[in-house]
Amino acid sequence: MVEQEALRKACWIVGTNILSPTELSDQALATTYKEQGGVERGFRFLKDPLFLASSVFVKKPERIMALSLIMVLCLLVYRLAELRLRVRLAETAQTIPDQVQKSTSRPTMRWVFQCFEGIELLHIHTSFTSRTLVLRLQPVHQLILFLLGPHYEQFSLSSS
Repeated sequence: MVEQEALRKACWIVGTNILSPTELSDQALATTYKEQGGVERGFRFLKDPLFLASSVFVKKPERIMALSLIMVLCLLVYRLAELRLRVRLAETAQTIPDQVQKSTSRPTMRWVFQCFEGIELLHIHTSFTSRTLVLRLQPVHQLILFLLGPHYEQFSLSSS
């Protein structure tokens, strides 16, 4: 009786319009369904007060669609950066500190963005030259920039 009840509670229904098992196996369908949490987490990011989407008011349908496109593109960049950082952390067997200073190899980009708060750019312009310095860059910031790749790492080169 207990085994029957456990089996009954272990079942769930997933609807799909892909009916061919050669096109999408049951295992692949279950995996895809379980991965939707990442997408939901991303849309939670869009609703976050720090994203400031609630402070934008538009009335025209075209502008609503344009704002939606921009928000989805922001989410795409956010998720790609998060994935890139996590992959590079795994490849190099490194970690960074999380909010409670515990080592993690799976940081969220929200935490990484918060980690970079307080970093400032100092622009120095003279009649002969222009230069930009990155102020208050710590070793963890330099590691993150290195892991994100050469394009980002160049920012740490101008730190002081």
